Amino acid sequence: MGQFYRPTAPSPARAKITQETASERNATRRLAEQASGDGEDREEDAFLRARRRVPVRRGLIPASRAGRIGVAAAVVFAICALWLVAIGIRNFFRDDPRFRIASSSSIQIMGNSQVTRSELLSVFGSDLGRNIFFIPMGARRISLEQLPWVEHATVMRLLPDQLRVAITERTPVAFVRQGNAIGLVDAHGVFLHLPPAVMAAKHYSFPVVSGISDKDTLPVRAARMHLYQQFIGDLDSGGAKVSTQLSEVDISDPEDVWALLPAQGSDIQVHFGDSDFLARYRSYQQHLPEWRQQYPHLASVDMRYENQVVLDMARQDSGQDGAAASAHQADAAETKHTGHTAAKPAPKSLKAGKAKG
Repeated sequence: MGQFYRPTAPSPARAKITQETASERNATRRLAEQASGDGEDREEDAFLRARRRVPVRRGLIPASRAGRIGVAAAVVFAICALWLVAIGIRNFFRDDPRFRIASSSSIQIMGNSQVTRSELLSVFGSDLGRNIFFIPMGARRISLEQLPWVEHATVMRLLPDQLRVAITERTPVAFVRQGNAIGLVDAHGVFLHLPPAVMAAKHYSFPVVSGISDKDTLPVRAARMHLYQQFIGDLDSGGAKVSTQLSEVDISDPEDVWALLPAQGSDIQVHFGDSDFLARYRSYQQHLPEWRQQYPHLASVDMRYENQVVLDMARQDSGQDGAAASAHQADAAETKHTGHTAAKPAPKSLKAGKAKG
């Protein structure tokens, strides 16, 4: 049987000497490292070196082949399931009879007063019995706005089987001659038709606009009606509602808007030009009594010129009356009215016995 021997413990004195020797060696090594700069680098390396292993997060796709196959199969299954659900929902809304327009009573009409319900429903004639989701709302709105009285239209779906149609009708602003008949026109130059009895029941009070016709394009009519609106607005801006006194307004010439104004049982044609309508009207009203007193057969007044007014006389039946009218015109050519000279410009010749308008 073998014997084991335990080494004897070093004496305390010897251990102390060994420890002091190791301390001296470590101190000498640190001094040498500080002198050479290696110590700092080692300390920095020790600081930057990871103390422990950092776990790396793995991706969603498994590393094994079987795992990848399983994930792919799950994705395909989910896509197929969503596709089948979508088809089922589509078939439900397409085929369910609860989403069909059963009759015209399922179409609500709002905002119409001039357009009849039957005129509006004629736009939706092909939609009766159709699924509400397959009705082309944009096309129906455009068709509604092509009706003369409809300015703007909105079409909405009300589930499960209702349509709501809201329209804004055009507002007439003047009468207009359409052949031998009198119709209406709105601010955009759109002609509006009403039966005479209905028009009389509405008690419209507008001037008759001349200078536009259905042969003009819509942009041309719109531009002329814009001038008409500017003319009426300027005259009424003084608060006297002058437009209610006008019997006719001609807008055929954008540089010369003229109107017929009543004066002692007859109408006088007044030319206003293309601007300063209210100021010219006030000047006309101020001097009209004086002109009527001097020229009883006054038929036309041209207010377009800054420092003069052109007066024209009405036609007279007899030659003697015509000579008198010519005399009035000759006198007017030399007469001054508070700063306004009643004379025609040189290019315009005086025509005795001819009335304007």
